[in-house]
Amino acid sequence: MRKIMFLGAAIAALGFIMPAAAQQPIIIKFSHVVAPNTPKGLASQKFAELAAKYTDGKVKVEVYPNSQLYKDKEELEALQLGAVQMLAPSLSKFGPIGVKEFEVFDLPYILPDLASLRKVTDGPLGKKLFSLLEKKGITGLAYWDNGFKEMSANKKLIAPEDYKGLKFRIQSSKVLEAQFRSLGAIPQVMAFSEVYQALQTGVVDGQENTPSNMYTQKMHEVQKYTTLTNHGYIGYAVIANKKFWDGLPADVRGQLEKAMKEATEYGNGQSAKENTEALEEMRKSGKTELITLTKEQDDAMRKAMLPVYKDVGSRVGKDLINEFLKEEGRPTID
Repeated sequence: MRKIMFLGAAIAALGFIMPAAAQQPIIIKFSHVVAPNTPKGLASQKFAELAAKYTDGKVKVEVYPNSQLYKDKEELEALQLGAVQMLAPSLSKFGPIGVKEFEVFDLPYILPDLASLRKVTDGPLGKKLFSLLEKKGITGLAYWDNGFKEMSANKKLIAPEDYKGLKFRIQSSKVLEAQFRSLGAIPQVMAFSEVYQALQTGVVDGQENTPSNMYTQKMHEVQKYTTLTNHGYIGYAVIANKKFWDGLPADVRGQLEKAMKEATEYGNGQSAKENTEALEEMRKSGKTELITLTKEQDDAMRKAMLPVYKDVGSRVGKDLINEFLKEEGRPTID
């Protein structure tokens, strides 16, 4: 039934694809699963505004936030069938459709800071990863930030042994499972919407997330300690249906690329700003203690989680992991 629904929407969408010049304006349905006031929501709206401006109204981007059209597990199929033209899913969503290489972004400490991240997403490695999506009928357009993750629990998390035996909520990711098992913790896959209650009731002991996610979901109110590890990254890939994107007039596509570049800079700026502000608000609330690790403590955490790289090498791709490590001049894995 769901396939039939998607196919019906896809047939209706053919008018947006063929021929582009015969119908004005060109409609782009941009679906995402978060609120309009998040960095992703704001960036998608900025893209819509700039697309209309730079194409002189030839393109109209209709943004559908909060899973109005499709939920997490449905949206990629909808894009591939042409029922929507653009999405911005989290990078971990590509594993289930057979592009496991994107799980490299889930590796702990693989991207130590924003400068390292930009070298990857704005360089050859970012393009290489996007090229892997083409065989799935998907064109990669940009990488959008959510931010770097911190650890939280109701006990102080300073040394690797502090994690032993604790239950941690994770996104569905084999890499994240391996990360917490390397610390002796127990990973539990859980929907984002369920995390606050699970922390409040003790179903899980802790979680990892960006400060903006923690603050807006009030997780800090039910976690006594937040350790500023910056150990992992959460990001999104802005993608388009390849047939639709390739079918656009070259001049229109160029104008949309310009709009996307500016929307990306705006959205990533919003992400950095909101994470900084969220940390300050968490500090002011007095409901969670923010812990900063010493260099020695940070080194111990990195060493404890290094085995994860070898554990998931066959899944993510050892050569790809080594390409990331070489970008930072770090030792490669065997």
